[in-house]
Amino acid sequence: MERFKAPYLIELKAIGDSSEGYLTVAEGGIDIPFDVKRVFWSYYTPQMITRGRHAHYQLEQVLVAVSGKIIVTNEDTNGKTTVHVLEDPNVGLYVPPMHWHVIQFSHNAVMMSLASTQYNPEDYISDYEAFRKMSK
Repeated sequence: MERFKAPYLIELKAIGDSSEGYLTVAEGGIDIPFDVKRVFWSYYTPQMITRGRHAHYQLEQVLVAVSGKIIVTNEDTNGKTTVHVLEDPNVGLYVPPMHWHVIQFSHNAVMMSLASTQYNPEDYISDYEAFRKMSK
């Protein structure tokens, strides 16, 4: 069962100042609404390419644009869509299970994902038409 009904932004604390730079911390179960089991990042993605194009049965994740700009379009099983633009390294997007997501990257974007589970290929829903048939 989903913990939250829709994706939402998480403001993470930026520690520091412009003279020395910043540090942002994301602690699982405190800043992130789950215990982090896996971290991965995507980079060097050509600007016109979209990534994602899948949903998860169980996985929760928080996406962060560490560098550049990322546009994330999420769709729930009822067809409701949300679009979030990530371009601040101290803002994450919580993506709950059962949300189809499509991600577009700027040329210099680096996206970090904090995931609630270890990699499990059986948790992926990669067929959009099959996902659309899963309405509640």
